[in-house]
Amino acid sequence: MEIVGIVVVCVLAVAGANQLAPRVRIAAPLLLVGFGVAVSYLPGVPPISVDPEIILIGVLPPLLYAAAVALPAMDFKRDFQAISGLSIVLVVISALLLGLFFMWILPDADYATGVALGAILSPTDAVATTTVKRVGAPQRLVTVLSGESLFNDASALVVLRAAIAAMATSVSLFGVAVSFAWAVVAAVVVGAAVGWVFIVARARISNAAVATAVSFTAPYIAYVPAEVMGASGLVAAVAAGLVTGRGSVRRLTAAHRQSDQQTWRTVELLLEGGVFLLMGLELKALVTDVRDSHETVWHAVWPAAIAFVLLIVIRWAFVMTLVAGISRRARRVIAREPMLAEMQDKLGDPDAAADRMTRRFQRSIDRRLADIEYYRTESMGFREGYVVVWAGMRGVVTLAAAQTLPADTPYRSLLILVAFVVATGSLMIQGTTLGAFIKWMKLPDQREAAAQERRRLNREMASISYEVLADPSVCGTDGLLARSVEQVRELEASDDDEFEGDVLDRRLRNAVEMRRVRRVIIDRQRAELIDLRDRGAYSSESLTVALARLDAEEISLDAQGSR
Repeated sequence: MEIVGIVVVCVLAVAGANQLAPRVRIAAPLLLVGFGVAVSYLPGVPPISVDPEIILIGVLPPLLYAAAVALPAMDFKRDFQAISGLSIVLVVISALLLGLFFMWILPDADYATGVALGAILSPTDAVATTTVKRVGAPQRLVTVLSGESLFNDASALVVLRAAIAAMATSVSLFGVAVSFAWAVVAAVVVGAAVGWVFIVARARISNAAVATAVSFTAPYIAYVPAEVMGASGLVAAVAAGLVTGRGSVRRLTAAHRQSDQQTWRTVELLLEGGVFLLMGLELKALVTDVRDSHETVWHAVWPAAIAFVLLIVIRWAFVMTLVAGISRRARRVIAREPMLAEMQDKLGDPDAAADRMTRRFQRSIDRRLADIEYYRTESMGFREGYVVVWAGMRGVVTLAAAQTLPADTPYRSLLILVAFVVATGSLMIQGTTLGAFIKWMKLPDQREAAAQERRRLNREMASISYEVLADPSVCGTDGLLARSVEQVRELEASDDDEFEGDVLDRRLRNAVEMRRVRRVIIDRQRAELIDLRDRGAYSSESLTVALARLDAEEISLDAQGSR
């Protein structure tokens, strides 16, 4: 009964923090950490310590999988340079440079131990994405920060694994590089295969709730074989999520997608909030362990403060270099626009092309031109770079990874407390100021451009509706729309009960026909939206909203048809 009470309190705390956060304008994770710290020091509350394997294996795979499903694959490909640089290269550089610092300040620690702690402090947390969305920052920033938080957890844990191995035995730099490459490549292959198999299998399940229940196993089925092969299970879970997110629109029904979205959003909310709450609850146990090892909290605070500053400086230097490289690449890509436009004019309409290879080549040109428009409107300049720097908050993975250090590691309790101070300090300092910092940067306001884009997309969807309603093969020769209007007028003008009943009967039959036609419209509109997504003609945000609207209409039609 005691465990049940604890679980109930934790769930209510997570729900309450997320409800309160928008009102007080403080991130929910920060509220949960503070609540956990306060509870841990209440009289009678024993020190709380959680096995890190529960977080690394039980919590992180589904969390990363859920985030990957929601990440638009089109935007991910466009910003692959930025995402891969931040989530892999920056993690490795941060771990190596911080390793030198910790080796210098800790007399009994070797370089491998320092790199291990550097890897622990390197990954950022996805909590920044919520703040960035709330203040209306450009979608490209949201994509980059989301993609970084997806992959840098896995890359940091791979570096940590290599550093721990180096602490025990002699490991060559070449061996570490090969292990890192294998951990990423093999995991991507395994995760992509699992994601594809699950999409195909779940498409054959008619019950949406059952299909969603099956999806709960996907991140673990991707995680386990990857770990057995010596690869990164977290990268495999992310790859499975990306494949699932891209394939669900084509293969799953609207009811399946809505069930997945609502259920996984709840799971993500509870898991992420619960882990931040545990971070706060563990503080008392960490402080006790440090005191038992004849050290003081101050011995953890000042190294953590310096490490926090170093992380900001390293991130600033890397991001500014990365932004300059992205800008140069964007200019080169934009310079090809006249040539691509000329080729497009010569080839004509891709849908009218008879040859399959010609159509594929034309669509490739369309995608490239859409990418050019994306790079022109969604710029990534130095102001955006400063936001990326300040949004690099540390979180739950830092503390969970710190607790995986071997028991015989020098200064183990102190290192774990350093990780806790850095994580909570970054949440407090950066988390409470990120919204104001984004506004201070005065990023370009793209709301009007986004509204215009949505209006253009709505007009395209409306034209498809008119084409279907005017199509004799779908609506008959006299036009379904005209028949519907005429019958409604007859019903309004009639005073005769018998005639009214006859009109109502015809109207009922016509309602069934209208639902059938509306399904045809939805199918054609969804096919067009998928084609526009593949060509990159519109932003992922506009396409996602339009697809969600179609899903809602389809579910409404299903409900009407069942009555």
